[in-house]
Amino acid sequence: MILEKGKRTIINMLDLAAEHFSTYNYVTHKTDAGWTHFTFSEVRDNANAIAASLLNIGIEPKHNVAILSEGSPMWVISEYAALTIGAVSVPLSVKLLPDELPYRLDHSEAKAIFVSKNNLEKVLSISHKINNKELILIYLNEDVDDFREKIRAAGLKAECGFSFWELVDQGRMLLEKSSDAVLEIRSKIAEDDVVNISYTSGTTGNPKGIMLSHLNYYSNAKDGIDAFKLPERFRTLVILPIDHCFAHTVALYGALFKALDLYFLDTRGGITSALKNIPINLKEVKPEFLLTVPALTGNFMNKMIEGVKEKGDFIYKIFDRGLQAGCYRNGDGFSKPGGLNQLLSYFPYKLASALIFNKLKGIFGSELKYMVGGGALLDIKQQQFYSAIGAPVYQGYGLTEAAPIISANTPFIHKMGSSGGIMPGVSCKIMDDKTHEAEEGKIGEIVVKGDNVMIGYYKNQEATDKAIIDGWLWTGDLGFIDEDGFLVVTGRNKALLISADGEKYSPESIEEAIVNSSELIGQAIIHNNQNKFTSAVVTLDPLKVKNLKNKPVSEVYTVIKREVNAFKKDPAYKGQFPSKWTPAQFYIAPEPFTEENKMVNSTLKMVRYKITES
Repeated sequence: MILEKGKRTIINMLDLAAEHFSTYNYVTHKTDAGWTHFTFSEVRDNANAIAASLLNIGIEPKHNVAILSEGSPMWVISEYAALTIGAVSVPLSVKLLPDELPYRLDHSEAKAIFVSKNNLEKVLSISHKINNKELILIYLNEDVDDFREKIRAAGLKAECGFSFWELVDQGRMLLEKSSDAVLEIRSKIAEDDVVNISYTSGTTGNPKGIMLSHLNYYSNAKDGIDAFKLPERFRTLVILPIDHCFAHTVALYGALFKALDLYFLDTRGGITSALKNIPINLKEVKPEFLLTVPALTGNFMNKMIEGVKEKGDFIYKIFDRGLQAGCYRNGDGFSKPGGLNQLLSYFPYKLASALIFNKLKGIFGSELKYMVGGGALLDIKQQQFYSAIGAPVYQGYGLTEAAPIISANTPFIHKMGSSGGIMPGVSCKIMDDKTHEAEEGKIGEIVVKGDNVMIGYYKNQEATDKAIIDGWLWTGDLGFIDEDGFLVVTGRNKALLISADGEKYSPESIEEAIVNSSELIGQAIIHNNQNKFTSAVVTLDPLKVKNLKNKPVSEVYTVIKREVNAFKKDPAYKGQFPSKWTPAQFYIAPEPFTEENKMVNSTLKMVRYKITES
């Protein structure tokens, strides 16, 4: 389904999907009664009802409305409801610490927040810290009496709390009387209007709010659907957080084009229970494709290998030889070995497939065709492993500012070790500097242009102007286009830390805390490029370090370690930083970072990629 130019909005797509796929299941979640389905028309109708109620309680076009919840049909309906009346969604990660919420709620000037049971206490605990003392809370679960009691105990006004399903019922009655107000607003929604403000860590202390439009999402979702040639009613289990742009574009909005059947991970017991539910839900749902991140597929791979080893040496040898044969037969996915070599690897591969690989693939359900990896770069060993067992993972590349897909490997054309071909609606060039393109095959900064490029950063024109120049988005990532036309991402020229599961965090505030809390440390840079732990590289003040000259090495180490971690006990920084981003290990640089050794640029800023690579 395609919309004509000028009408390419998410709301128009929802209407079209509700018309064409009316009775098809759209979003499904697990309840005490089992898997509960919502069709495309039910999602649209409930969203319209909530939209009418939002208008009735004072939410207007251009108002910002936050959502803090695990993925669920109510999450989806909540966002569509906001968009239906021209409001803007502010999706928030359930992994945020309570102290990380006030900035996002204040900066976005959120008028309301949809919140789930698992996150209610978090919101209530910071309600006194935010500017909007009249913030409207809309509760997504059904234990409404408990919700109202907690609202009262937190000292909030009763009129600030609403039940999601009560608003649905009220909205239906309002629409029965008159739908004119909702219809009038809907008719004025433009494809360049903002859909949501996605807060992601930038290179400064506070996160930036990335504004993505209807056209941004429409064009990128269409690109993804077209590139993967997804059939109608393709089924998936949504494991990734729905606030992530990747899941938003491919799953939530991609579904509108092809009636994708979305099942949400069972999160009723919180994050810990959700992780345990992944293998259970995979067996129940039997997804045909999955959106995933390297940390998850890596964990599955390691457990599968451990399981095979437990079967004994004989089985493991069959597995290992079959895996090698499979890797050899697949080549890099783009270029495969010739006939004789294919013949020689045939028997060990087929034997391992029959005895082992098919059972391993069954962990993901019996109907999985492939997985799509995003959020962080996928190690080539994972790509080889999953291709060999018949559950390939196709690596893509993107960033939220690009809504997010820039390139992707697909079942039809792929090359292991690359991030795939550039999306049809995206133009890409590799820049050596701000004015010159890099030579063919040479590494430079990845720069892109297209309808997918963000509107800009919310309330931050300066950062927007730095990121987008003449319509081109400077990604801050390094890479090159190889001889076969595939994009190869080689590293990041940005400061962002990236954990193994693709989460990102700005390091500057932690670095400043380390230096400011220590008399010994002169400079600090922290680094995480898809690892389990964050590392720090520190330089020592030449004058202060003289005091340690005659002390035993063990004592010197203890002193430096204490200095690196001093910020954790500093009252000024107490509770500010999630523990996963604070350094678990540190290295001492042999000399301070200076312009002379090219570790500092002309503006005295540390050149991160040079320091971390040295």
